Amino acid sequence: MKIDVLAFGVHPDDVELGCAGVLIAEKKKGRKIAIVDLTQGELGTRGDAETRKIEATAAAEILNVDARENLMMEDGFFENNETNKRKIITVLRKYKPEIIFCNAPEDRHPDHGRSALLVEEAAFLSGLSKIETFLDNELQTAWRPKFVFNFIQDRYLKPDFVVDISEEMEQKIDSVKAYKTQFFNIDNQGGPQTYISSPEFLESVYARAAMFGKMIGVKYAEGFLSKKMIGFKNLDSLVKETT
Repeated sequence: MKIDVLAFGVHPDDVELGCAGVLIAEKKKGRKIAIVDLTQGELGTRGDAETRKIEATAAAEILNVDARENLMMEDGFFENNETNKRKIITVLRKYKPEIIFCNAPEDRHPDHGRSALLVEEAAFLSGLSKIETFLDNELQTAWRPKFVFNFIQDRYLKPDFVVDISEEMEQKIDSVKAYKTQFFNIDNQGGPQTYISSPEFLESVYARAAMFGKMIGVKYAEGFLSKKMIGFKNLDSLVKETT
């Protein structure tokens, strides 16, 4: 299956928090979207690998993604090594995305930055034909995405660009709330409370999106980082109606 936009998250729920709005918007335009989780999030204080799997499936249905899979790396202890790079290369050559998203290069959770570098390096190596990978016993062809973007999650990082998700914000939040064991849920208050399980955390998701939205004069937006310069053929795409 050819995918247009592929989002990597080191933990199930990272993509929902970081770039679900853009995925929803791209799906509305008829593009194919997919999510790849690197780990099962098995070290999370609340819930376990099985509940995360159920919740990730529910979130995928809300986002209407074309595919979602998990690479089963070790939560908290995965390494940026050849084995894990080859797992990502195989996925990239399988789906052949034009654009990929991944975690922030620096964040509160140390897995986020480590996974960002892992995905970035794998994306480059995926374009080298002398690196051989196989899927269903067939040799894959080399593929390199045109763009690798980092979504901004917990810590504030100044975005290189932001994308309007005003119409997609509530669907994004619904996908986040699909992780009932992780985030505030009035029907599920059992277990230890964590940094992300309070109602204030979800309020902060709205606040971040509102702050990014204000930067471009819209209600809500998601912010992204790019090491590659973003260019325009002309100024037509920058012109929009003003009130």
